[in-house]
Amino acid sequence: MTTPAHRRPVALLATVRAVLWGFLGLRRRSDFEQDVQRLNPIAVMATGVVLALLFVVLLMAIVRWVAGAG
Repeated sequence: MTTPAHRRPVALLATVRAVLWGFLGLRRRSDFEQDVQRLNPIAVMATGVVLALLFVVLLMAIVRWVAGAG
């Protein structure tokens, strides 16, 4: 019997790497299939949300910095 996907252990570095490659849209099919088999989907979704929020905050900080410099 296999472990359900949501009960897989969380591999933080592998999850972050998979999410970042997903943001870029560059992923080999074989790597994607490996990620589907070994990563926890809940951790992937949570990591995606956190990294997206960090990206937005970074963009806002850059805009404030550039607007304040003018």
